[in-house]
Amino acid sequence: MSTMELTKDNFDEIVADDGFVLIDFWADWCGPCRQFAPVYEAAAERHSDLTFAKVDTEAQQELAAAFEIQSIPTLMIVRERIVVFAQPGALPEAALEDLIGQARQLDMEEVRASATTPDDAAQAAEPTTPSDPPASSGPASPA
Repeated sequence: MSTMELTKDNFDEIVADDGFVLIDFWADWCGPCRQFAPVYEAAAERHSDLTFAKVDTEAQQELAAAFEIQSIPTLMIVRERIVVFAQPGALPEAALEDLIGQARQLDMEEVRASATTPDDAAQAAEPTTPSDPPASSGPASPA
């Protein structure tokens, strides 16, 4: 399967229907994005059971802002509506394959449990300072 365009209009449908979505936030003017594109496309062909989506940050500024995308390319992995990975930078093919393998092996019951512990809820309610780690990711919906 090749990649699909992800927009604010189809985001909820794609992420809700597909339990495992890789998202490449990119822009046409971005050199590293253009270098990463063939690696991402090749991975989409190899992993046809997963959904590979692309968000054009110029055309979908609202969606990029909802996920606080500051640098591109940024790769995000969403499993069962939970962001399990988000990191800027173009990955080489071997690193992307390793990352996909790690994401496949995640115990999502454990991930959900750790995302909903009382400590996480308290931390999410407090403002994050530079010395505090970011709060756990919640549901992947930008709304």
